[in-house]
Amino acid sequence: MHIRGDHAELVVGGRLDVRSAADARSVLHTAVDSGEGDLVLDLAELDSWDATGLGVIMGAHRRAGRCGRRLVLRDVPPQMQRLLVATRLHRILAIEGGGLAEGGTLTKP
Repeated sequence: MHIRGDHAELVVGGRLDVRSAADARSVLHTAVDSGEGDLVLDLAELDSWDATGLGVIMGAHRRAGRCGRRLVLRDVPPQMQRLLVATRLHRILAIEGGGLAEGGTLTKP
């Protein structure tokens, strides 16, 4: 897994799973705590995530809310979009690009 960016936008790539969760959590928390406004996570380079990785995303979402910020997922890969819909998390998370629109609706191609 790799994460690059700053407190406003991060690009997450590789695998977000149990092996990378602690590092990802640390980077995301630092980004949330050190910025203002939306924190965009660009997931176009993300190969996969497991339940632990999804938990890291949800933890960052909650932390952002407590800090008066919003976590926005951008360009979520299709297989991960399906997981967000199946778990109904697409109704909670702000999502832009990649087929899902904010507010839990699928965008037309």
